Amino acid sequence: MRTRYVLALCTAFVPVLATPLLLAPGTAHAQAAQAASPAAAMITVNGEGVVQAAPDMATLSIGVTTQNPTATEALAANTAAMDGVLARLRAAGVADSDLQTSNLSVNPNFTGYESGAAPTISSYIAVNQLNVRIKALDTLGTVLDAAVSDGANTLNGLTFGLIDPKPTMDAARKAAVADAIARATLLVEASGGKLGRVVSITEGGGYSAPQPMFRADAASSPVPVAQGEVGVTAMVTVVFEIVQ
Repeated sequence: MRTRYVLALCTAFVPVLATPLLLAPGTAHAQAAQAASPAAAMITVNGEGVVQAAPDMATLSIGVTTQNPTATEALAANTAAMDGVLARLRAAGVADSDLQTSNLSVNPNFTGYESGAAPTISSYIAVNQLNVRIKALDTLGTVLDAAVSDGANTLNGLTFGLIDPKPTMDAARKAAVADAIARATLLVEASGGKLGRVVSITEGGGYSAPQPMFRADAASSPVPVAQGEVGVTAMVTVVFEIVQ
């Protein structure tokens, strides 16, 4: 009798190494198409908004200039004249917090250039400049008159402004953005596209005040001043997407 032997083979467990995940053909095609598609078209436009407002404050720049043989005498005379100007301004209702010295100097005055000889100091010139903030514009003429009646012999400028420019500036900002949207819409629709979302907004700008107008017929009355309006301007640069 023939005996049969059965040989049992046992294989050891071998871990399967991780292999890259294979995507379905449709998914791979979509990703490839997305990677190959061009970036969204964009348009950059500038917008401007201008809002006019009546000023509610003014800044006056005045000065006292004196000339004397010595620096000490020039400064002393200048100080006396400026003390008189400050007293008149305070009497006209200007607060101390609205008075600020912007420049104070004493310099030699040289002469003798014409003769060809070495120049010499003939005198000294003292200059004291003062900025005056006037919040009650109905007193502006009176303040001007007070400033020049008691020693101030230079008028360096007068500007109008706003005590709180933020509300007017915010209105100008809104107008600037609306202007940018209108410009971008016009350009994009003219090219056959459609305006998309806002990508970025960059702001710039400020406000400018018109110079006042003086009349020279007010020797015995407060100086008349035309206040005009303050033009507040906001500028923005906006980037939009273009939807094809």
